[in-house]
Amino acid sequence: MESTNNDVIAIALPKGRLLPHVLALFKGMGITCLQGFADSRRLIYEDPYRCLQFLTLKPADIPTYVEHGAADMGIVGKDQLLEQRRDVYEPLDLRFGACRLVVAEPAELHKKDDPYSWSHLRLATKYPNLAEAYFSSKGIQAEIITLNGSLELAPLVGLAERIVDLVETGQTLKENGLVEVEEIAKSTARLIVNRASLKTKYRRVQALIEQMRKQVEAQAERARA
Repeated sequence: MESTNNDVIAIALPKGRLLPHVLALFKGMGITCLQGFADSRRLIYEDPYRCLQFLTLKPADIPTYVEHGAADMGIVGKDQLLEQRRDVYEPLDLRFGACRLVVAEPAELHKKDDPYSWSHLRLATKYPNLAEAYFSSKGIQAEIITLNGSLELAPLVGLAERIVDLVETGQTLKENGLVEVEEIAKSTARLIVNRASLKTKYRRVQALIEQMRKQVEAQAERARA
């Protein structure tokens, strides 16, 4: 099937922990061309029969690609949407990848700490905007050090007293001697859509949204059974 660029729907998919869930979602929709993504360095896969193009990106880049129209749709954690506040349409909670954004500190500090007495904190995080907004709302002055990974190391070497990070089970915190203190936000994977694409490719975009919605509901039904 020949297609023009305007026919093709480009969908940005997240590398990392969400990808297996994403692949299962599309497999349930009958889209099987993605099964090699998890074990490949390829960045683009195409399904010419359905006029679909799939891009694999770092999760933090997906809202940018979608906002600027380099991708028509994308799948990304709510944490990134809250942090970046991009102008995208968010039609669907995909209900997988559940995790929480929390404040954590060393266990030894936690024994004598009182969060109600906080007035000034130094913390490390990949979410500076969310952290600043959260502590500002509580009247706490926060000195924020932005890091891109290995946040658990920051309190251990004295770079920061505390961290704000995303956790699923909390096991990584525990293994590094850290204790959760407060929860800032909850996050699950979300479908996002470029606002212009929603207008210019409305029927195809809306059809994909409904297919995903039905698949999410079917997965939820199976989980309850």
